[in-house]
Amino acid sequence: MPLNGVTFRSQTLITLASDSKVLTCAAVWRMPKELESGSHESPDDSSSTAQTLELLCHLDNTAHGNMACVVWEPMGDGKKIISLADNHILLWDLQESSSQAVLASSASLEGKGQLKFTSGRWSPHHNCTQVATANDTTLRGWDTRSMSQIYCIENAHGQLVRDLDFNPNKQYYLASCGDDCKVKFWDTRNVTEPVKTLEEHSHWVWNVRYNHSHDQLVLTGSSDSRVILSNMVSISSEPFGHLVDDDDISDQEDHRSEEKSKEPLQDNVIATYEEHEDSVYAVDWSSADPWLFASLSYDGRLVINRVPRALKYHILL
Repeated sequence: MPLNGVTFRSQTLITLASDSKVLTCAAVWRMPKELESGSHESPDDSSSTAQTLELLCHLDNTAHGNMACVVWEPMGDGKKIISLADNHILLWDLQESSSQAVLASSASLEGKGQLKFTSGRWSPHHNCTQVATANDTTLRGWDTRSMSQIYCIENAHGQLVRDLDFNPNKQYYLASCGDDCKVKFWDTRNVTEPVKTLEEHSHWVWNVRYNHSHDQLVLTGSSDSRVILSNMVSISSEPFGHLVDDDDISDQEDHRSEEKSKEPLQDNVIATYEEHEDSVYAVDWSSADPWLFASLSYDGRLVINRVPRALKYHILL
């Protein structure tokens, strides 16, 4: 994330143990210039030494509890960070010197029991004024300008909600997953029922991620040791397929294209990847190549895969 011409990374959670107490906190670091996005320097791997990150500041959460999640504002100047600590949602403002993070505003979960956040995502839509969070079986939406709740989906899942993600190309659409082995897709304007539900996994679903460019592609990772790539085209930004320029096709081809575009393509599982032998705790798409994705399992195995070539060309052509 660029800030004043310098690249930062804040999604670093640090666990400290002292006197039998464990505290999970977060910090903001500066990356070396050679590793910055867009840098033209290409050090020789054989001669280069390990680079040292510069610690800029800690997000002081001592009064709020353990950090569960830290996310940058998707757009803007990179000065805002949201963190979730126990039952608190905290909005941080990085100072001009970048050596201090000031708590700008906050809100707390209220209700019976020990409510704790498990996950959160910052929406890239609505001028980046909305954040979605998960706690227990509930999904909530927050307005970052007032830190007030704007929607609540109670019992979104039958068991603990593990993760969520916003559709990058279609506002109001949100995906969630949890310990009920399901992946659900929501329209936050009408939260009474999910618009779609996937039940392909046989154990807890830890991660769900939309493709950054082609939002019909959705990745999920689970404790069943599998990664599933799904094609959710009916609720994507292009439910009728890729539009073709009239100048590029003949009249006959144009007629066939119109016939095919009358009905949405069907949602389906594209592929199931079983290279892992343990629970898959993380999946994510490459920020540079929209057809490349990675998965990480409990046993430390990192697997890189690509979207099948046939599907890639079907989407593009």
